[in-house]
Amino acid sequence: MINSEFTTSLASPIKAKAEDSFAITLAPLSLEEVYTLADDPGNGAVVVMSGTVRNQTDGKPVVALEYQAYEPMAIQVFRQIAVDIRHTWDDVNRVVIHHRIGQLRIGTISVLVAVGCPHRSEAFEACRYAIDTLKHNAPIWKKEWWEDGSSNWVSIGACETQGTEC
Repeated sequence: MINSEFTTSLASPIKAKAEDSFAITLAPLSLEEVYTLADDPGNGAVVVMSGTVRNQTDGKPVVALEYQAYEPMAIQVFRQIAVDIRHTWDDVNRVVIHHRIGQLRIGTISVLVAVGCPHRSEAFEACRYAIDTLKHNAPIWKKEWWEDGSSNWVSIGACETQGTEC
């Protein structure tokens, strides 16, 4: 798994806690690994969101998805999400964001987001913020392969703005 230590060259680098984990990988994602990375003795809750490849988009049969990402910028976006989370929910202990790239079959996990903190309500809210922000801001694209043999590239953030959920 690729864990980047990329920081921006701006005057004020984006910083996340050392205990946070961010990855873009070709390897299968592990719920157990992500949960363990988000776990902390101070947690009262760990909320994990698992995004999976489904078999249709707007009623059109999908047979596979292919993801690509501009990794340095995506990792920077993931780090900024963690920083933003801590500005809103300052007691968050861990933030984990792992996204898979490559061609994925139906039912495969494509993204895992986990947030660990003392209270469940903040963990749920922060986890939702993380996945929603990732979908809008991260340079990640997916190609939908449809049953009829056709395909189409789309930015994952464009899905939300076009009124469909990807």
